[in-house]
Amino acid sequence: MQALPEKAQYELEFPRVEGYQQAIRNRVAVDWANIAAVEVDPMKIPDQVRLKSTTLLNKGRPSFSEPGGSATLTLDSWRAKTRLQQQEFEMAAVLTREYAVMDTCESPAHVLFPQLLAIVKRFVREKVDVDSAEKRIDVFLAPYWGFAIERLTEELHPDMSEGEAPEVPRYESGDRRAGSTAEVDFWTSKKVRDVQRSHLNYVVQDSKWEQSAAYHLDQHPRVVAFVKNQGLGYSIPYLHNGQLHSYLPDFIVRLDSGVQLVLETKGHDPLEAVKTQAAERWVRAVNAEGSFGEWRYAISHAMNEIAALVEAVASRA
Repeated sequence: MQALPEKAQYELEFPRVEGYQQAIRNRVAVDWANIAAVEVDPMKIPDQVRLKSTTLLNKGRPSFSEPGGSATLTLDSWRAKTRLQQQEFEMAAVLTREYAVMDTCESPAHVLFPQLLAIVKRFVREKVDVDSAEKRIDVFLAPYWGFAIERLTEELHPDMSEGEAPEVPRYESGDRRAGSTAEVDFWTSKKVRDVQRSHLNYVVQDSKWEQSAAYHLDQHPRVVAFVKNQGLGYSIPYLHNGQLHSYLPDFIVRLDSGVQLVLETKGHDPLEAVKTQAAERWVRAVNAEGSFGEWRYAISHAMNEIAALVEAVASRA
């Protein structure tokens, strides 16, 4: 796979974002449409656990048929004595401490805390998925606590509607600031197919979904150029479970409106909402900085949606 000089008109460039920079004077905001929810899953923390005592000489797998007593532990007692308001207060205090010590935050803690408390309350009310109301407080147990903190810290940004400067990307330094399809050059043993509106000689056929997506993009009248994100070095950073990860969307598409579309084609992905949140943050920051033009992000869950999706994005520009 390589870029062809004779197809240089289809070259695509993209920024290499390694993180974000923000300066907060007084006000913070959350885009509630983008922030991923936290699902309280009884498979992670069972509502009820039965414990069994056993003898020290026991060999093999313990069994409830052995001699010795047993006890059943439930979360009911913890829920009964734990106040939701107090837990929300503690989470907001943690977020306030993290932000107040940043060099880029000028807002004093007493100004920041009430905003973060209101955000935490709304997050718990609207973004914690439970099968019954009494389990909502479980979000303050591990691992849900960590997931909630990650969702909020990844989405909190300066409130531009209140005059704050926008969050902007922190690009890789030097020549690594931008990537290009011109840099693609790798060998593959996978099946490939010819494409017209791509800087590359072929597109790799990893799956029927991506193969079909490439076909629709190559034929769409509003697509000027596109590339499959393979061997390209394009990724979006995101935080999950305490670790920094790289999300690799499927395609970059340049539309006749001038917009660059980051397009994902997905089946089932348990981290879809987390990756979408990260991608929307990437788009917001890159657009605010401005030197790479205007970007959008979209997901297609069915191949017959791609044509309408591309048309909708191009028409919104």
